[in-house]
Amino acid sequence: MTERTESQVLETNEYGFVEDPRYKQCEKEAWYGIILGIVNLVIWAVAGYGLGSGPVEEYSYIMGFPAWFFISCIANSAFAIVATIYLVTRKMRNMPLDPMTKEEAEEFVRNGGKAR
Repeated sequence: MTERTESQVLETNEYGFVEDPRYKQCEKEAWYGIILGIVNLVIWAVAGYGLGSGPVEEYSYIMGFPAWFFISCIANSAFAIVATIYLVTRKMRNMPLDPMTKEEAEEFVRNGGKAR
């Protein structure tokens, strides 16, 4: 049972609890971090174990490093840094984390999740 009227922007559940509207954005941002971590781990594992599993004599080298090491450690770290910068600057929002009054929360929702 969710109430929503013209004057009331925030949703109230059946117990009268109004969830902080910033939780939705925080959950998205947490998922960005989890997905980036999983992608980083998969690249590291595939490059490290996939390219590094053969005999040493058959290794190919990039800039003096074995390809498995260069891709899994150096290139993957560069990718993670660039992806983190992208996420922080483009996908995450700067919002206050102090307690909000009901009026501030309604304004936050009306502005599309953007702080003043």
